[in-house]
Amino acid sequence: MSHLILIIGVTVIAFPIWMTFVAATHTQEIMLKPPVPIWPGTHLFENIKLVLTEGYANRPGSVPLYITLTNSMIMALGVAIGKISISIISAFAIVYFRFPLRMLFFWAIFITLMLPIEVRIVPTYGVVASLGMLDSYPGLIIPLIASATATFLFRQFFLSVPDELAEAARVDGASPMRFFWDILLPMSRTSIAALFVIQFIYGWKQYLWPLLITTKESFYTVVMTVSRQANVVDAVPAWNLLMAMALLAMLPPVLVVVFMQRQFVRGLVETEK
Repeated sequence: MSHLILIIGVTVIAFPIWMTFVAATHTQEIMLKPPVPIWPGTHLFENIKLVLTEGYANRPGSVPLYITLTNSMIMALGVAIGKISISIISAFAIVYFRFPLRMLFFWAIFITLMLPIEVRIVPTYGVVASLGMLDSYPGLIIPLIASATATFLFRQFFLSVPDELAEAARVDGASPMRFFWDILLPMSRTSIAALFVIQFIYGWKQYLWPLLITTKESFYTVVMTVSRQANVVDAVPAWNLLMAMALLAMLPPVLVVVFMQRQFVRGLVETEK
């Protein structure tokens, strides 16, 4: 019975992905004729080549998908690396440095968990616009790189590190940053890997913020492009091309999860530090 439930669950989750793949392998004519095909066709590489090099059927607002994939990749990597870099340094300062009001600063960071980007999007947009960062990679990345969650997780990990390590490093004459680079950073690699996967996916799937600050097609992200072409009002969507775009949009985060699965799981469940 348990296996049957698992099979049903996997089928429910996998069926939309399968239909996306099937639709990407057919022509528009076949997709518009009932019934909708459930088996692959022979036009997959043709559709993928078309959307990658020419965009979505050469319609207004369409750009070659390799441009939007590149933008999404830059944004996702920038957000992931930026969040991890800022969070681990913040956690290191909170745990290992004794300065006035340090716990107040920590709780101020932690409280920002209750303020999603949708709440602070208007003042954030005003700051980005005043700094001239609209239609730019810094404008896409910098407002998203603060992470209270990652700071909290790194703080909890650093608190679990034995104090004897810090004392030994101090006795050996190591500076605080030497202790951070040579001891704490290597010990944090599984946590960094797990957070990288989470934050990469977070940056990759961003829609509202890129939609707000980008007006040039050369800075569109792939999620924006798929959404814009799916909501056409003056024509029938070219579902075969749209599904080919969706298939390519899913590929990078899936590959990140697949290739970093072991480190991701270890970073989430490992308790012996």
